[in-house]
Amino acid sequence: MANSQYYSVLGLLSWGAVGKRAGVKWPHERLLTNIEGGHLPKIERVDVSVYRVPTDGPESDGTLAWDSTTLVLVELASGGMSGLGFSYASKSTAVLIREKLESRVVGHNALDVQGIWDGMVQFVRNLGRPGISSMAIAAVDIALWDLKARLLQQPLVKLLGQVRPCVSAYGSGGFTSYSLQRLQEQLGAWAQSGLRAVKMKIGREPQRDVERVRVGHEAIRDRAELFVDANGAYSCKQALSQAEAFADYGVRWFEEPVSSDDLQGLRLIRERAPVCMDIAAGEYGYDIVYFRRMLEAGAVDVLQADATRCAGVTGFMQVGALCEAFQIPLSAHTAPSIHQHPCCALSRACNVEYFYDHYRIEQIFFDGAAHAVNGELTPDLTRPGLGFEFKRADAKRYAI
Repeated sequence: MANSQYYSVLGLLSWGAVGKRAGVKWPHERLLTNIEGGHLPKIERVDVSVYRVPTDGPESDGTLAWDSTTLVLVELASGGMSGLGFSYASKSTAVLIREKLESRVVGHNALDVQGIWDGMVQFVRNLGRPGISSMAIAAVDIALWDLKARLLQQPLVKLLGQVRPCVSAYGSGGFTSYSLQRLQEQLGAWAQSGLRAVKMKIGREPQRDVERVRVGHEAIRDRAELFVDANGAYSCKQALSQAEAFADYGVRWFEEPVSSDDLQGLRLIRERAPVCMDIAAGEYGYDIVYFRRMLEAGAVDVLQADATRCAGVTGFMQVGALCEAFQIPLSAHTAPSIHQHPCCALSRACNVEYFYDHYRIEQIFFDGAAHAVNGELTPDLTRPGLGFEFKRADAKRYAI
């Protein structure tokens, strides 16, 4: 093993009182002993499982309706430890992991996350990088980072390099399928809980959107900022007209007013929307080139990225570096239990989407799942890795 590799690992270990206790071999000390002897931790097994969780009622946004959410879970085994990762994706994502990616992972050094990631990206070339391929890589990559941090007995945020103790969360739901009463109740409850911003869906019935925004504004008043998300449902002229009307109700964030593929349209709206309103997009990005093009086009005030789509923590950290280069804020799209760690390791991260469906699922599936307190998500530094454990018995009923 090269000296540079040895000392990079050594620098990651926490040598406080834990390492000083005489006669005790803690997991990270055993790992160091193995490294010194040239025995590196190999990935022994990849397990993949799929779960479908029904929504608690009809849900829709400006361009899509759904009644369930599917979670693809990856578990990696190495050195007596297990790493967890997941993506909100289709069952076909699990098939791709089993048939294509597993062979690119088993037998490799569990500490070489970047090398394994590079190999997976190269291997899906002929399948197409965007979409299912990137979501499959994401689930494996997240599990790799969790495993590495557990092997080194470090919270993931420390392994990545912590820059802040916590990150802001904003409540996200307000589905277009909701009655006005349920919309008010949900947004109002979030504001009451301490979340400093809440987001609602718009765009399915444009003629009703201004009234719905007014109702949302009344529910939170001055306790939180109001965000809206059209999921690409409007034309450019519709979006500009709606933005002027929404500004009267204090809307500070307008997400995907037009399709995120329409970079010229996004830039036009960004330049002409009320100055108090940020234009956000990027959640459908799967590779770094997509995000670079969006930023080069001047299409957004806030770039969004999703680690469960953009090839995992590795891909998400790349987006963070891009935001640093362009001096643009980065917002994490959904999956709060995953994003709280990398967002606390990125200077440009501004918030995490506390998405209703994902928060609900993560509380069911994981002990130690992210929970906002006074509007902030704080990684648990007493737990290694991502800080959560799979509640297998509770998840079993949703297995498919």
